[in-house]
Amino acid sequence: MASSPEKNASLSVEKVTHSESSQAKKSQHAEEAIFYMNCRAAYLTVFKSSLENIKSKEQLSLVLQQAGRNPSQKTVNKYWTSQTTTLNFDDFCTILKKEKPATKTELLEAFGKIDTDHTGYISHDELYRILTTRGEKMTWDEVSTITKQADFNCSGKLNYNKFCDLYMTTSEQCCKTAREKLEVDSRLRQQQFGSQAETSTEGMTLPVSKPSPRISRKTDHKLAPTKGDSRTPSRPSSAQSCKASISTTIGMGASSHRNPKLIEPDAKKEWQCAQSKGCFYLEDDGEIVSHKYKLHIPQRSAVCITIKPLNVRQVEGKFYHWLSVDTSLYILKENETQENLQLVGFTEQQNKEMFGWKGELGSGVYWLLPFTTGCRLKKVKPQITGEAKLVYRGEDGELALTKEFRDALLDIFETIDLDGNGLLSLEEYNFFELRTSGEKCDEEAWAVCKENFDMKKNELTRQGFMDLNLMEANDREGDPSDLWVTLLSLGYNKALEMTEACPFVIDIYAEKCKPRIKAIYLEAGSWQLNRAVCKSVVSKGEAKVMDGCENIIVYTYRAGRRITSVIENNSENKAIVHVNNEQSKNCLSNRGLTVFAVEVAPKSMMVSQHVMPLNEQEEWLYNCVHSLVR
Repeated sequence: MASSPEKNASLSVEKVTHSESSQAKKSQHAEEAIFYMNCRAAYLTVFKSSLENIKSKEQLSLVLQQAGRNPSQKTVNKYWTSQTTTLNFDDFCTILKKEKPATKTELLEAFGKIDTDHTGYISHDELYRILTTRGEKMTWDEVSTITKQADFNCSGKLNYNKFCDLYMTTSEQCCKTAREKLEVDSRLRQQQFGSQAETSTEGMTLPVSKPSPRISRKTDHKLAPTKGDSRTPSRPSSAQSCKASISTTIGMGASSHRNPKLIEPDAKKEWQCAQSKGCFYLEDDGEIVSHKYKLHIPQRSAVCITIKPLNVRQVEGKFYHWLSVDTSLYILKENETQENLQLVGFTEQQNKEMFGWKGELGSGVYWLLPFTTGCRLKKVKPQITGEAKLVYRGEDGELALTKEFRDALLDIFETIDLDGNGLLSLEEYNFFELRTSGEKCDEEAWAVCKENFDMKKNELTRQGFMDLNLMEANDREGDPSDLWVTLLSLGYNKALEMTEACPFVIDIYAEKCKPRIKAIYLEAGSWQLNRAVCKSVVSKGEAKVMDGCENIIVYTYRAGRRITSVIENNSENKAIVHVNNEQSKNCLSNRGLTVFAVEVAPKSMMVSQHVMPLNEQEEWLYNCVHSLVR
């Protein structure tokens, strides 16, 4: 029977649509392939193998330069902290995705803010003054190295257009040289990708304090590299090249909570309690920062520990993003040498938005590490058209804070008042300062605050905190730029909505003693936390051995609204695993991709992904295929 014209037209449209979709996917894969080829080329310029680790700041700086980046010391310190011992190839790829190379337009715009007369030149005196006093300060000798270059200096002035041309040429030449070396060396071409994995050693190194990487509070204009999206996995590979696979399917009902329900002890009201607040903060590059705590238990006791989003001031009928963010807490025990941490448990029991753990703890010191998957707390494109007003001048001409800004400041105060006593101690205030300016307030500066702002028992009151922000506005003669830096670093958008932070509260109840909790750091998730997540999934999850490869095991664990999968590689060789979520429905992965690939080093394990429902009011289906790539 002949087809109707309408049917033929419909089929034609479907073919065109399918063709366009196929072309888009091919283009995306091509871009990813080029990116990872450049990553590998740069890495293998410095190292003999992609399985070789970066072992120092100097090596990190060098390999970033080979990839066409020009990392500042601040950038290097951001990724090589006091906790860092090594970085691998997968870490390197992640850094390159975050640290985009500067474009000539961005460079010229930065110089143009200094050259207000648009002459195309900056005097050496002005250049010395700016580079040695602002932002990440350079030494006199470092600036002299720039001014002595004849190619772009003349008569005591820097021709910054020529400087930008040379900068871009040098950057491109580094990448080109690395690619050419890779092409002529067949041995390097065969090198595979590195991995980001959790090793299977028993101990965990004690966290070491490091400052949270933050944007400077100063409003001086200095060029910064464009940030990329949140962490992405290794290069996707074609599923056709896979030789073994595991398929996992889990169907979940609307608002399904499959994990054990948290049943609080009947006598808990008579137990002694300790409480601390904290917050997850989303960085510009998608990394998540949070408080880390020490818990002291004086004697062996039954204990109940809970974490939930903090219920700060709310307006009826208004949606608050942070209340939908998943929270959990990992409990780790310090050993006698205080060098290692051992996983004791994690908050898998649930009561609505609260997650908890119950058990017996012996006397000693424990670490409490808050965790969120990043499924819901992630970067989103702002839909804000206007900007909220923060300050105004009254009839007397004096500056005042708007009601909207005062309300936001009260919420901020509620969040940073960690012990909930209605006052800010110096320690609590310093967490706020580290987050917003990267600096601490010392005892001398705190004494000055005491002389100028309302305090009680050497702690800052709410009114004192308000006046402190008003003083900052007055210092800038009403310019709200610095106030916005503070707000943005605390997760607020231009409409004064907290969209990139999630405040939480931790409660500890002990039957036989008074527990003590203290916030120690405000930092990004450490490898100790990543390893604790892996071990929790391995101990509690369903294990499946990959067909045709008994050394590869995929563990899948569901905890309420969250599903986490971990890959364990027991072989002597690294494994590249292709992950496909295309058949999942109403699912949100922390990876941000439907199809991706991860690498697992020999004798190690790593998180494959975290998944949550996109819409909790609807059913959702987790259908994931892990395939070993040839």
